[in-house]
Order: sequence, then C-alpha cells, then structure tokens
Amino acid sequence: MTQTETDMKMRILCSAKKLFSRQGFEGTSVRQICEEAGANVALVSYYFGGKEKVFHAIFEHFFPGRQLSEHEAHFTHPVQGLSLIVREIIRFSLTDRELSTIIQQEMVLNTPRAEVVNAFTSPVWSKARRLLEQGREEGLFHFESLDQALLFVMGATLAHKQIGCGRTLLSPQDLLVDETAEHTLHFILKALGAPGSPA
Repeated sequence: MTQTETDMKMRILCSAKKLFSRQGFEGTSVRQICEEAGANVALVSYYFGGKEKVFHAIFEHFFPGRQLSEHEAHFTHPVQGLSLIVREIIRFSLTDRELSTIIQQEMVLNTPRAEVVNAFTSPVWSKARRLLEQGREEGLFHFESLDQALLFVMGATLAHKQIGCGRTLLSPQDLLVDETAEHTLHFILKALGAPGSPA
C-alpha cells in the first residue's frame, strides 16, 4: 500500500471517528464520512468493506490496549498493575474523547456494535479483576466482594465521563488529565487499603 493510500485510509478512519462520536453510528452515512475525509465514496468499500468494518477498524487502530500490553511487567504486582490500568483508561478517555464517546454510546444503547466494543474493553477490565483478586490474596487489597470492588474501581475510573449531570456543582475549568488520573487513583487505592495509601 502506498503512502497516499495509507494517508487516505487514516483520513477516512479519523473522519468516521469524529462523525460517529457526534452523530452516532446510525446517524452517519458513508457519504458523510467520505465528504469529511475528502474521499471518493467508493473508497470505504474498497479499503474496509463497508461502514461496519470501518467501525471495527477504528478500534483496531485507536484503542489503547496495545499500550497496556507493552507494560506487562507491571501486571506481576497488583498495585502497580491496577494503577497502570486506572491511569491509562483516564488518559485515554480524556485525550481521545471521540472514541471514548463512541464506546459510551454503544454500551449505553446496547447496540449490535456493543459486541465489538466489549471485545476491546473486556480484556482490560478482566485484567483489573484478576489484579484485585491477586491483591486480596496477597493481603494488599482489603474488600469483601470481588464483584463490588471491581464495580467500584470501574465507577471511580469512569466517573469523569458522567460529569454532565453534575457539571454545575464543579469548578468551571476542564479536567486535567494527569491530575484527574492521580486523584482518582489515590481515591481507589485508599478505598482498597493498599499499602502506602494515607489512612
């Protein structure tokens, strides 16, 4: 594939990601994607095989699961591993707001594409569950129910995604990525009774 073809594929993916996040998958046509990308309408079929496959390609290209696999050594220690997951999910959701919005839309509406979303997100949360279980076995985390602990970690990690309903209660400035990640992580580790967490 030539550089020009690679660039065009990327323009189509970026345009689709932008439009899916704003209008939803169903509300976005192939024609709109191509107009946004400055591409011939036939190129979606030629490069991807249709709109559904564009959706899947967006996750293959932009979902940050590969970054986590590059840090496999962190996952031998429950506190380090869970900390990495929490930080990376928050960084991702605050820096790639388009894909983060797409994930939220598809999961809340339980669309036919939720299965694709789950294929990418479930392994991350499964890893967090294993780390919680390992941490409890090693006496690093203290909780009664593994399911409830996982729900708490997920809820705290994704709380900033629900900010719309409480926006008037918060300071007017945007959430800072690193600050949000560290505050959330501090809150989670303290709640789990992790070593080194303030009492």
